[in-house]
Amino acid sequence: MDHKVEEYVATSALKGTEELTSFINIDGKIIKGILQKRLNRFVVRVRVDDRILTSFLPNPGRMHELLTHGSKVFLREVVDKGRKTNYDLIGVLHGNQMVSVDSRVPNKLVLEALKNGDITELSGYDTIKPEYRYGHTRFDFFLANKDEVCLLEVKSCTLVKDGVALFPDAPTRRGRRHVRMLVKAKKEGYTSGVLFIVQRTDAYVLAPNDEADPEFGDALRNAFMEGVKIFAYCSEFKEAKITLKGKVKVELNRDKAHASHA
Repeated sequence: MDHKVEEYVATSALKGTEELTSFINIDGKIIKGILQKRLNRFVVRVRVDDRILTSFLPNPGRMHELLTHGSKVFLREVVDKGRKTNYDLIGVLHGNQMVSVDSRVPNKLVLEALKNGDITELSGYDTIKPEYRYGHTRFDFFLANKDEVCLLEVKSCTLVKDGVALFPDAPTRRGRRHVRMLVKAKKEGYTSGVLFIVQRTDAYVLAPNDEADPEFGDALRNAFMEGVKIFAYCSEFKEAKITLKGKVKVELNRDKAHASHA
């Protein structure tokens, strides 16, 4: 294992004992239902009592382990005349926990955390601008203080296997482009970072999912070697509130990491 990567793994310990205060509330009425079928990437059918409701799924990921027929799910009622559906599927009961599957949530949660200084690695910035364009690429946040400017990309992760959060769960050309552009920005003087938000609390480590997208894994490892910061936090979905929880350890080459520590 490369020394730099090994050093990064060793210093990314889980902050399970820290009390973080950042959270967002879920607006609208939340309804429980049973998943019937995923019609396409963004549309599902859910049974609520004796009704079948067509709902918007705000996440294009595969989520095969979560979106199974008969799964208990949570819908948010949306009142908007311009929409085709009146519901968003926002959560799935998996095991004994609610998993947020809304890929819009992490950015909202990170914005609150940036304002509150709850993300240690990003607590020194006094300028926060969401949706910042750099060249032909739009990044989630532009951060700045009197000493430096930073480009930050936030990634939502819902796939966890045996305590290991894996990103992505399907090939992501967009994700590869973001990571490579962060390397370019780093070389041009920016501080650059990728922040993974694991939208559940049963992961103790995050790793690139080389089985699903080896190119993304290679791009992420190369980005770290070029000085791009890579870190992860988990979040908890409880009742109508999503809260930022502790830091999750990152292992960029998990198989080699296990071999080196065996």
